[in-house]
Amino acid sequence: MFNFDFSFAYPYFLLVALVVPFMVFWHFYKGKKTQPGISFSMLNLVKDRSGTLKERFASLPFFLRLIGLLALVIALARPQSFSTGENVYTEGIDIVLVLDISGSMLAEDFKPNRLEAAKRITDNFIEGRISDQIGLVIFSRDAFTQCPLTIDYSVLRNQLNEVKSGMIEDGTAIGNAIANGINRLKDSKSNSKVMVLLTDGVNNAGEVNQITAAEIANKFGIRIYTIGVGTMGQAPYPFQTPFGVRYQMVPVEIDEPVLKQIAGMTGGKYFRATNNKKLEDIYTEIDKLEKTRVEVTSFRSKKELFFPWLISGLFLVFFDFGLSRTLFRRLP
Repeated sequence: MFNFDFSFAYPYFLLVALVVPFMVFWHFYKGKKTQPGISFSMLNLVKDRSGTLKERFASLPFFLRLIGLLALVIALARPQSFSTGENVYTEGIDIVLVLDISGSMLAEDFKPNRLEAAKRITDNFIEGRISDQIGLVIFSRDAFTQCPLTIDYSVLRNQLNEVKSGMIEDGTAIGNAIANGINRLKDSKSNSKVMVLLTDGVNNAGEVNQITAAEIANKFGIRIYTIGVGTMGQAPYPFQTPFGVRYQMVPVEIDEPVLKQIAGMTGGKYFRATNNKKLEDIYTEIDKLEKTRVEVTSFRSKKELFFPWLISGLFLVFFDFGLSRTLFRRLP
């Protein structure tokens, strides 16, 4: 962002310009009385005489002198221009959101259920970012990339909105999910690489061990924040029956020790969300922890503008002096 300002170093010199109206008055009204005259006995001698070009421009030296003096006054006031601005440097963060979409995410201890609550709050998190690349990985029995790293948040949010349980065979493959997230981040040039893993279960599928995956993430400098989703004890889960949807209380099983270990190994943090508000607070905290680094450097430069005015003023004054002593010279 740039701003340009103009000012005078010695503005009080501009008061000298107040004499200009008096100089004009003196020239046109008082000065004529001092001009020499010639008496004629008859007007017929001069009535048909037209003024010469020299007579028509008789006041030219005066106006040159006047403009020259004004230019010198401006030069004395020392005009200056200032340019100010800011150089903004941003260091973005690459973030991969890893979302569990297994069947247990349909439990309704969150409103309307865990998955929809996670989608809405994740969407708010994305909307609040500015210059970060963000990607989305979903998993249950296996994992795949729903959206690669992008700064086109509208596309990312649309892809998030399309996520639903049942897109992948049911299960919980946390190791595969971390491995997929690593593939998205390992070639990143960003100095800060983050993974946010949200799950409500225990690793029970996949080919990649979750601890091994965390060790690999650490080697690539990827920080993992883990979030366990689910109330304490039991949660209502909808079952489809021939008589419609029936609810049954099912135990909430989250492998908190492993999730804490994964976060600790990679320099991240583990969170437990037991309701919508708690999950919102967790994303708010992660948002604060992983802020884009912005450096703003202010600058102000000054440029002196008096020199052209000085040269112009001196030229006009000397030009007036020359014309007054030659072409426009008056005889006594």
